Amino acid sequence: MHLSGFRRDEPLERVLGACQGRASGPLVIAIAGIHGNEPAGVVALRRVLRELVPHAQTLRGRFVALTGNRAGLARGVRGVDHDLNRYWTRASIAEARSKAPEARDTEQKELVELAEALEREFARAPGPVTLLDLHSTSGPTPPFTLHADELRAVELARALDVAALFGLEMLLGSTLVDWTHKLGHTGLVIEGGQNEAEDTADHHESALWIALAHAGVLDANALPDLAAHRARLTRAAGPTPRALTICHRHVIPEGERFEMLPGWSGFDPVREGDMLARGGPTLEQELRAPYDATLIMPRYQGAGSDGFFLARANPR
Repeated sequence: MHLSGFRRDEPLERVLGACQGRASGPLVIAIAGIHGNEPAGVVALRRVLRELVPHAQTLRGRFVALTGNRAGLARGVRGVDHDLNRYWTRASIAEARSKAPEARDTEQKELVELAEALEREFARAPGPVTLLDLHSTSGPTPPFTLHADELRAVELARALDVAALFGLEMLLGSTLVDWTHKLGHTGLVIEGGQNEAEDTADHHESALWIALAHAGVLDANALPDLAAHRARLTRAAGPTPRALTICHRHVIPEGERFEMLPGWSGFDPVREGDMLARGGPTLEQELRAPYDATLIMPRYQGAGSDGFFLARANPR
């Protein structure tokens, strides 16, 4: 299935599919479409499930594929009422659950359903749990990962051989991966590329196969295409630094406008004073780089409160 073949008018199940091996082992959960304008992960999960299901008995442990913001995916928007990936705190989940179903806003309904699906899987897991949150960006970018500074997440990021960004949880603190980490599990955001780019689904697919082999759900020796998947990600990542720490987040104040200057891409180097964007009520403000850094996730879409991030090479 190609990304161009994704149909928004097709009903999406919460559980796209699940594969249970005969042998006990780790649990790997992959979620696509937490942001509804990022369908590439759904396409990649369908590809992997199609190939994996006939061989389920050879697996160790369990693989589960879930959809995130189904209402957003149906409309092709990042979020309908809110950003679903800023709701993942105990307080937000408890508040959504305390309301009658008809009183919840769109993302609260998605939050409750998705949290219940995840909690059921967490409760039944006899071994380690790894959650993969598949995303893409509004501007062009090579694939990269975001995660907490946790050993198993760091090791998985290294296995993917793309840029690994540390520190996002210190700036946001309410994402799905942050919630997963606080529950004692391993969580990793995989950013596959630009939202509408056909190769974004390819990058997600390769990352999924590598992650399943790394976690031990699949026997790496039984995957003849594993080397090709690794080569695909390494080639797509190019010369980007493999470890960076996010050091700056430009938050768009509520009610203000924001426009990135055209031409910027993810992982472009910026110099102190470089003009990156315009902001303010009438776009009167010049938004410049406060220091030399690497530009991450410049916002070229109309939704979201994050204008751009800056990162610096991690010395570790």
